[in-house]
Amino acid sequence: MRLPRLGTPSQGLLPTFQRLSISAENGLELLRLSHPATKSPLLSFIRHATHMAQRSVNGGKDGPGKRLGAKKSGEQYVIPGNIIFRQRGTLWFPGENCGMGRDHTIYATQAGFVKYYRDPEKHPGRRYIGVVFERHQALPLPRNAARRRRLGLAATAMPEEELQKHLTTEAAAPTPEHEELQIRPGYMYRESNWQIGRTAEKAGVRVKPFRPGDRWAAWRKSTARKASNAEKRGLRQGARKR
Repeated sequence: MRLPRLGTPSQGLLPTFQRLSISAENGLELLRLSHPATKSPLLSFIRHATHMAQRSVNGGKDGPGKRLGAKKSGEQYVIPGNIIFRQRGTLWFPGENCGMGRDHTIYATQAGFVKYYRDPEKHPGRRYIGVVFERHQALPLPRNAARRRRLGLAATAMPEEELQKHLTTEAAAPTPEHEELQIRPGYMYRESNWQIGRTAEKAGVRVKPFRPGDRWAAWRKSTARKASNAEKRGLRQGARKR
């Protein structure tokens, strides 16, 4: 905003006009005629600030776009590491063969085709993004269906003749009662891990199947463990007193 004020040069000429018996208006008019290119000596303008001198008063402006949204469409081919969807918050959740970064970015973990889908059995209110190995596959997969190997390979059915040959070979192979141990580099005579794991099966030992909902067995084991620890603690304290 510009405000007019009385100019300092014109104030110094007023006594001179009075001594010459010339009015101030006539004297200023003579100055204007003698210097037509100069501005009026009576008026000068001041530029005042239009913003506050302190604090941040220029905020509230729109920043650059963050380029959020879908980067890969449905049934589009991706490789591991490709970004599929950028978002703020969990508008979409990672499904089959997908992962989520710390900024909620969904990316592919396996090579395949993108699928946008819902899974009512898993969570009815969420939307998922997954990757399948073949374009015609649909998500979500059934709960008890076998999952595909994450090797980027397509599963093919074995021919009937080759399958029968494998079954015949396995049935004809003799199974010795006592397997001879073979020495291995860096080891003594040691069985293979898969042979050690089948020791209980060969001996006919049956193990009670684990049930995740059996809280009674967990409580019984925890109580026995606490009682054993308390007994050991009492024995140690008694030994110290002696």
